Amino acid sequence: MGTAVLTKETFQDQIQSGVTLVDFWAPWCGPCKMQTPIVEELAGEVKGQATIAKVNVDEESDLASQFGIRSIPSLLLFKDGKLVDTMIGVNPKGVLKEKIMKLAAN
Repeated sequence: MGTAVLTKETFQDQIQSGVTLVDFWAPWCGPCKMQTPIVEELAGEVKGQATIAKVNVDEESDLASQFGIRSIPSLLLFKDGKLVDTMIGVNPKGVLKEKIMKLAAN
């Protein structure tokens, strides 16, 4: 699996530098099951330019509330520790990749 699994202990270190897309999800969430293969495929395609990570909202409710996650999947895009974009619901790979590549280029 090309995605990193983040906890509240590892979250800040991971997003601190570079581009990171974080998928907030839960095992019981139907749309999340559609988003997961998309983000895992994307992880392979953007390797070296960005990190794709996942946060299970059931296990990491503190992180979910910190970022105001109310519906899942929620995809948060960070650049050097700053939140730059939030996408809610299932997002196609092309859209995600374009956003990541734009950020990685700057």
